[in-house]
Amino acid sequence: MWKKFFILRVVRDRNRLLREAVAAPSLGRSKAFSELQAKVMDTQQKVKLADLQIEQLTKTKKHAHLTDTEVMMLVDETRMYEGVGRMFILQPKGVIHNQLLEKQRIAEEKIKELEQKKSYLERSVKEAEDNIREMLMARRAQ
Repeated sequence: MWKKFFILRVVRDRNRLLREAVAAPSLGRSKAFSELQAKVMDTQQKVKLADLQIEQLTKTKKHAHLTDTEVMMLVDETRMYEGVGRMFILQPKGVIHNQLLEKQRIAEEKIKELEQKKSYLERSVKEAEDNIREMLMARRAQ
């Protein structure tokens, strides 16, 4: 009876050691896999954030453009006031026009920067997804 127990125990220990030996490289792959997944998720969130910022800047640019077209239709002698905090300052039409053009230009520059950042992030996501696919294919091949 004790021989069967001893043999059974030896077989279990051997199987456990084999599983651990096989799992050791698997743990490294598992860790790398989870890191890649985390990177993909983080980068996708950054892409969504860039999209939201681009959308907001596009709205700001459009608002400034529409305001500028309305201002330019007014007569030059029209009194215009710029809101500054809780007060309003009398400004000539040209100054307000220049401020609106500057606002549009700045929004356009920021949009271009964000689009470049977004394209970089999208490439990064694609590379990480390709790496994940390669890891899965290597795991299946074994």
